[in-house]
Amino acid sequence: MTTRLAIFDLDGTLVDSVDDLTVSVNYALRAVGLPVRTRDEVRRFVGNGARPLIARSVGDRPERVEEVLAIWRPYYEEHLLDHTRPYPGIVEVLSLARRPLAVQTNKPGAMARRILDGLGLLPSFAMVLGGGEGPAKPDPGGVRAILERVGARAEDAVLVGDTPIDLATARNADVTFVAVTWGLAAREELVRAGAVNLVDRAQDLASWLT
Repeated sequence: MTTRLAIFDLDGTLVDSVDDLTVSVNYALRAVGLPVRTRDEVRRFVGNGARPLIARSVGDRPERVEEVLAIWRPYYEEHLLDHTRPYPGIVEVLSLARRPLAVQTNKPGAMARRILDGLGLLPSFAMVLGGGEGPAKPDPGGVRAILERVGARAEDAVLVGDTPIDLATARNADVTFVAVTWGLAAREELVRAGAVNLVDRAQDLASWLT
């Protein structure tokens, strides 16, 4: 199976960033006297970008979102590589790719590129499109911008992700979706959402990248 382009999600697909996100969210919540969140809660809150992450974290105190976000952002920028690492096998499978690769994430673009650069992965990607740099997933505009930049057609592309948000993005953009089962959403949730191409190990992505 071949494709001209593979677009990857970041958090939960390429990298495990939950620990750094949890620490930074709780730092900001503590700073304003709000209750902290568990790792599992933060894990469920990730996926739509920075502002939704903080909005979910403050819960029934929406008036505190801007205040918490202003504290969270510089702290996370300083600590986003403390514990974040590629998932097992990701580095190896990316090195074997024979097709152009890109990243689309709802995480702020500068943060996404810093993570990828710090982990030595940035050179693997022809383009990284982050939150605030195009329409947020599941809007298909981001995928279409990447397709245009790289010169690929939707029918020749796949989107690799770990959540129903990624699945909806792929559907909206008319590209094939490949679901990884090691990320933020459980396999059962992905299946319920309609995912049919599921991979349980990074090595299993190889056929979609060559």
